[in-house]
Amino acid sequence: MKHGYLMMVLHAHLPFVRHPEYPRFLEEIWLFEAISETYLPLLRMLDRLAADDVPINLCMSVSPTLASMLMDEVLQRRYLEHVDRLIALGEQEIGRSAASPEIARLARMYRDFFRQARHDFTETYGRDLIGQFARHEREGRIELISTFATHPYMPLYQHCNENAAAQLKVGLETHRSLFGRAPSGFWLPECGYYPELENVLADAGIRFFFTASHGLLFADTRPRYGVYSPVLCPNGVYAFGREVASTNAVWSNTDGYPGDPDYRDFYRDIGHDLPQDYLDQSLQFDDIRTNTGFKYHAITGQTDDKRIYSPEAATRKIESHSDNFLFQQTRQCRRVGGHMDRLPVIVSPFDAELFGHWWFEGVQWLEVLFRRMATATRKGEDRVEPITPSEYLSQYPEAQTLQPVFSSWGNKGYSEVWLDGSNDWIYRHTHKAIERMIDLVDRYPAETGLKRRALNQAAREVLLSQASDWPFIMRSGTTVTYAVRRVKEHISNFTHIYDSLSKGVISTEWLTRVERRNNIFPDIDYRIFKRRSHSTTGSRDLSHARG
Repeated sequence: MKHGYLMMVLHAHLPFVRHPEYPRFLEEIWLFEAISETYLPLLRMLDRLAADDVPINLCMSVSPTLASMLMDEVLQRRYLEHVDRLIALGEQEIGRSAASPEIARLARMYRDFFRQARHDFTETYGRDLIGQFARHEREGRIELISTFATHPYMPLYQHCNENAAAQLKVGLETHRSLFGRAPSGFWLPECGYYPELENVLADAGIRFFFTASHGLLFADTRPRYGVYSPVLCPNGVYAFGREVASTNAVWSNTDGYPGDPDYRDFYRDIGHDLPQDYLDQSLQFDDIRTNTGFKYHAITGQTDDKRIYSPEAATRKIESHSDNFLFQQTRQCRRVGGHMDRLPVIVSPFDAELFGHWWFEGVQWLEVLFRRMATATRKGEDRVEPITPSEYLSQYPEAQTLQPVFSSWGNKGYSEVWLDGSNDWIYRHTHKAIERMIDLVDRYPAETGLKRRALNQAAREVLLSQASDWPFIMRSGTTVTYAVRRVKEHISNFTHIYDSLSKGVISTEWLTRVERRNNIFPDIDYRIFKRRSHSTTGSRDLSHARG
């Protein structure tokens, strides 16, 4: 029998990284790796499951910055150049490892993997990955939701309704323009929530969002069903709570499935193992060693003596781990369902890039998971079934009303990751830029021509400066120089425009150069930062839906 539902939520996001002013740029590889290892494999998975008539019911958010990069012609061309370099490296590796059959087999696997990526990107999907995800939504397999324009950690901007409204408006407009329809749901970056944020969402017609588990469990009223059913905020917007045990089974770097010794080791890469003069110089950046994607070792354990990766052993673990995951979720639904007047839902949200990129076998695991659920349904076995948020709300529109509390899914559950000694300097600058942007709208309510171009670019720079990725990187200690550079660059660009407008002199040459580099949100209207009332807004009479 059916004991409940499993809601898998994949949040696909990368910060806006685009540098046409350089022939190649190191951090653009973040996108290229994710295309090959996550987004293309996910589309292949959706296509295979659709061909076999396997129910999917997957919820997926795609951030506006990622969606914009996937549609950018410069980045598409550079992706293909990157893949061509990896295919050539594969040929080189097959020859180098001829005397080691196990390595040679893996070299061929990777060469074929990148060949397939190139073929699918150009031929199968016509460089339009966004259009392909939209197709799966139109055909009823996935539900696509959106997020704020540049993925800010919004609790650190809760003082400013204008900023939240601007981030939301641009995010939703980008989503509509690229995916062809408005989303019903919303992903709060880093699950960062503060009370009354739902009012901004309600103003834009958003029906539901996701929050960390303690955002509901520590609410002003104890949630009757814990995190196993959504609640209603006082203004009528639904909040789904993350179920910790199910996500930790996949997410935890100590106890989760991806740490199994038989899976591929992410960190052991020939870009760091082999002599630098052997690697094609086109794969290197000023003598900086980079990952190539050619990884020949299994995790093995806490040792430097790693054994050679076996795809067959990994496949056996995928099957075992998917069975274990479904057993655990079915058992949990059976436990809690007896205390509920509805079937429980286990909400399991993840960064999409975990699957395929960080956890090489992750997309295979997802596919086996959906196939196992379909088989159990067909046989009438004890089971959970996949469901999307809108489907669950259609089935159970009544919900308890309560006020969620400030929370995130970051370390320790609050703002520590995005606000500590390594990154706290950011916010005095971004807050001031927001304040000045609102002032610019007051001063220039209806500009045209060059002034309008400058004001629109100023709005872009303010939005881009707020990406949660930059403080996260500063705290984690990876590519810190680049993260610092990006924040300072956007604040500097905005300040230059602000000062130029105040002086009445705008350099067309400088502005054109900045527009070409930071060309995201081409239809932006700077008046999104129009001054708003700071009274509580967004209340809707949804008393009929309240339980």
